[in-house]
Amino acid sequence: MLIFEKTKQGRKCTEIKKPNVDKYNLDASFLRENDANLPEIAEIDLVRHYSGYASQAKGVDNVFYPLGSCTMKYNPKVNEEVASLKGFTNIHPLQDESDVQGALEVMYTLSERLKEITGMDDVSLQPFAGAQGEYAALKLIEAYHKENSKTPRTKIIVPDSAHGTNPASARLAGYEIINVKSNSDYGVDLDELKKVVGDDTAALMLTNPTTLGLFEKNIKKISDIVHKAGGLLYYDGANLNAIMGVIRPGDMGFDVVHLNLHKTFSTPHGGGGPGSGPIGCKEILSKYLPNPKVVKVGNEYFFNCDPSSIGKVGSFYGNFLVYLKAFAYIETLGKEGIPMSAKLAVLNANYLKFNLEDKYKAINSKSKYCMHEFVLSLEDMKKEIGVSAMDVAKCLIDKNIHPPTMYFPLIVSEALMFEPTETESKETLDVAIKAMKDIYEVAHSNPEYCHGAPYKATIKRPDETTAARTPILKHV
Repeated sequence: MLIFEKTKQGRKCTEIKKPNVDKYNLDASFLRENDANLPEIAEIDLVRHYSGYASQAKGVDNVFYPLGSCTMKYNPKVNEEVASLKGFTNIHPLQDESDVQGALEVMYTLSERLKEITGMDDVSLQPFAGAQGEYAALKLIEAYHKENSKTPRTKIIVPDSAHGTNPASARLAGYEIINVKSNSDYGVDLDELKKVVGDDTAALMLTNPTTLGLFEKNIKKISDIVHKAGGLLYYDGANLNAIMGVIRPGDMGFDVVHLNLHKTFSTPHGGGGPGSGPIGCKEILSKYLPNPKVVKVGNEYFFNCDPSSIGKVGSFYGNFLVYLKAFAYIETLGKEGIPMSAKLAVLNANYLKFNLEDKYKAINSKSKYCMHEFVLSLEDMKKEIGVSAMDVAKCLIDKNIHPPTMYFPLIVSEALMFEPTETESKETLDVAIKAMKDIYEVAHSNPEYCHGAPYKATIKRPDETTAARTPILKHV
């Protein structure tokens, strides 16, 4: 039932105090002809209404959420407390710099921390999400080549295992997309890369660890190939959680990087909150970073604009309260905790993978180890008994586990991608392992049962095709 259907005329939730400022008569063009159609309901009924919906939602706070490639890890409540401090929430982005020195100090210090973690020389916090960070990084690359390249740099090379946002961002930035195939070890095929790289290459966009959760062991060779051709190397920070504090993109040869504060640095994202996608770069790209940047002069902090900047990529300075959560996370863990967090993420992923491999087929490198995530292929299961990756994912809902990423990356048939993150305990992983093994047994003894799952969810199995092709949302 919708909140409007619970309306009882005259029922009140709260009293709105009369304003203590003079009334301002707005122009009639800004006024509505009729009163707003707002629900009239008691506070307790309002709370129960939305609490009821909240209890039906599955998120990292109430269930195991192994959403591969998206790092849906727990957001410590201390982060929220820091972001709720009145000294931060009651300021305005247009205040004079002298009035917001504390906020500027946080932004400056966070930038310094991110520079250290990534091995970059400069950072902009401004982009509002990872995809916007990608776009901003590509605009830096474009500005650099316009000033330094003798030939037009019109092509971006993207591996066939890349995140979908990579080619989308590159196309939006006006580039032609060139795909490069993976080799038998699921890394970039060096011979194929040499065939497509040339004097028209602007950059190679790469995630390391890759989308398959495997470390790209040829990264230095890849860097040399791209740089020798005059191109730049872009790092997609989606999988930084596996290596933060252990190895740095800047040391691998990357020239520019985007980060997901809403993934790696434990702030809510997706349905749980806003994103933030800072970009870091080497000195050769620094002057092109979005304006303004926070600089420190003596013991004071100021906004600084560079005339060579690509300009602003968002209103004001980005998602400031998300910065605070990420800053709290980094400062809480410190230099020892950041790399330990990455190592635990890798440990958890390998523990989960090794305990599932006796039933399910994992996509492995020759080393057999994964990084922070891994991919199962249910192709054989589907051929043998007709149970698909979608069926298994739906069965997990009945086990009170959020399904992992399905059918991605596209180079793996019937893919399920798991990322447990470092925040999960061994006991939680053991529950997930048992759930997956129980589903395996049911799939082989009663495949039809899997085709009908989930049975306990509020919404059962929808018509996926119709929902995708005709996305009409309505209340029944």
